Amino acid sequence: MKKITVLLSLLCCASAITAQRHEILDRQLHTLQVVVNDDPLLPPIMNLGGGNHLEIGFDEFSHEYHRYIYKVEHCNADWSPSTEIFESDYMNGFNGEPIEDYEKSFNTTVLYTHYSLRIPNENISLKLSGNYKLTVYNDEGDEPVPVLTACFSLVEPGVGIGATVSTNTDIDFNKSHQQVDFSVNYGLVKVIDPHRELKTVVMQNRRWDNCVVNPKPNIQAANKIEFTHNRQLIFPAGNEYHKFEILDVHIPTLNVDRMEWFDPYYHATLYPNQTARNYLYDEDQNGAFIIRNSDDEDVATTCDYVFTHFTLKSPQLPGGEVYLNGEWTYNRFIPEYRMTYNRETQAYEATALLKQGYYNYNYLFVPDGETQGNSGRTDGNFYETENEYIILVYHRPNGGRYDKLVGYRRMNFKINGK
Repeated sequence: MKKITVLLSLLCCASAITAQRHEILDRQLHTLQVVVNDDPLLPPIMNLGGGNHLEIGFDEFSHEYHRYIYKVEHCNADWSPSTEIFESDYMNGFNGEPIEDYEKSFNTTVLYTHYSLRIPNENISLKLSGNYKLTVYNDEGDEPVPVLTACFSLVEPGVGIGATVSTNTDIDFNKSHQQVDFSVNYGLVKVIDPHRELKTVVMQNRRWDNCVVNPKPNIQAANKIEFTHNRQLIFPAGNEYHKFEILDVHIPTLNVDRMEWFDPYYHATLYPNQTARNYLYDEDQNGAFIIRNSDDEDVATTCDYVFTHFTLKSPQLPGGEVYLNGEWTYNRFIPEYRMTYNRETQAYEATALLKQGYYNYNYLFVPDGETQGNSGRTDGNFYETENEYIILVYHRPNGGRYDKLVGYRRMNFKINGK
């Protein structure tokens, strides 16, 4: 029975991540960002109302105007569409409005137009908590064509979440894993059957490939459920993210070996990385990226695009593939971010066209036929690693028509407890 429970949880997680992650569907579009309250380091989660806002931005590789419209859709906890509510239930305004904020790039070798959309805006505001998927369409043909999807969540706080992370796990002690224990206090929310009405999600560094969906609570008290010593909540600890920064297209900056011009693009070659490196603390942003350059003005339209070359020195790893991973890959294991093995250099290599800025990344090995990545064979797993954990709690009362997001806890684990 335990194996069946774990399998169902993993299947649920796979279903959730397929629908949740941001996705670019048009190869002319690049650098999709969902930024909350002007802070690119925050996850795409914010409280409902209260003056909060988010901005969705992307670049289209031309200086020609394209008519883009957008549609906002409320989703269940598993990111499937909320079919029991109407558009007017969750939204003031109407779908199908055009994106009217756009600006051409300035003094860049790659010509692009930056489009941006703010939520809420004068045409639309959202009324319910929960998950949302925003789809952008090209509206220049006979029928609108989807070109990207962006996902975010709105919270109406109603439960208390207590949480700890320990390196003393149920499978090892101060070795290669971290274990999350947490509790949900729902005294302010009317819950009759918490096992049926509450849904929980736990993720590490905003990754949906290894998230845990609906772990089984082992303690139920008055207005409270607890998740302790749950093996589903044991995560490989990973290692600190690699990082680099391209501030100037002529001068190498952080962890860039050299900058070169090969008409018609700039190229940045990063210093090679090694597999299974020892743990060494290095402050990172757990996979985040920030668009910026040395001038740090009007970065949305003055940052150029650079072919960035990655190298992972390693023997060839049988039984799977190695992928670049970070928020800028939208945590998707797709051919664009798959590395190829070069037998001559004894290294995995990949190239990505990236906008100038600061980037975190790691290398994940994905076994054949699986959808979950692991750093054990690439960067290693070390208990000391600083990781971000996010816990989400959804509530649908008996007879409810949609999943409310009533709890959100974000915490950074550090071995010194700070």
